[in-house]
Amino acid sequence: MTTEARHAHLWGQRARDWAEVQEAMVRPVYEAVLKALEPAPGLRLLDMGCGSGMFASLASAAGLKVAGIDAAMPLLEIARERVPAGNFCKGDLETLPHANSSFDLVTGFNAFQFVASLARALVEAARVVRPGGAVVVVAWGEPQNMPAASVITALRPLLPPPPPNAPGPFALADKAALTGFAEAAGLQPESVFDVDSPFTYPDLPTALRGLNSSGVAAAAMERAGEDAVSAAHATALAPFQQADGGYHVPAHFRCLIARRA
Repeated sequence: MTTEARHAHLWGQRARDWAEVQEAMVRPVYEAVLKALEPAPGLRLLDMGCGSGMFASLASAAGLKVAGIDAAMPLLEIARERVPAGNFCKGDLETLPHANSSFDLVTGFNAFQFVASLARALVEAARVVRPGGAVVVVAWGEPQNMPAASVITALRPLLPPPPPNAPGPFALADKAALTGFAEAAGLQPESVFDVDSPFTYPDLPTALRGLNSSGVAAAAMERAGEDAVSAAHATALAPFQQADGGYHVPAHFRCLIARRA
């Protein structure tokens, strides 16, 4: 099964739950990246692994001409609802269906570590951005400094063994690895910064609706069932329950801005 086919199957199962609950946990990162870039209206943006289009919607509101690519058609359908003027397509991040230098900006929010070849996907990002254009790679922060790591990895015992040399969720968390990854693709790292973006839920049912909507959760459900996945998430969330019954899970993301020479 190709990378695209695998993720289309997994991430398309609970697209509406993802869009309505879990995607909002990354909104502070989307806003921070837009602030850091200060893009002029009219610039062309490609969001790789665009999901249900929250970042595309924010970028469109800032005046950018938005395109997106994702493996999961149900997520793309929501992105099209949010940004009717956007150009969204289904495809593989390792073989982008776009011409060289088609975009002024290319972004990937927690997307590159899901592909079979990190290097190939970023080379593709570098290919489709114009000279001098920015490529933004966003990944989880370093797990040893992030309480949310225990929630992110809660399903590991329920998942099948990863393929040899699989990157894993924190493959790009290390600053040196992240900048080296960009340099190997022919990009020039410009800045690396972290953004706090906690997981906050009003109650356990909402938290489970959000966390169970990911492709990782779908893969675990195929192997162990939904009850086991929900139980693992509930156990991981328990230390973060607040007095009002809600949950606050500190999390942060590492963001790289690089330029094509």
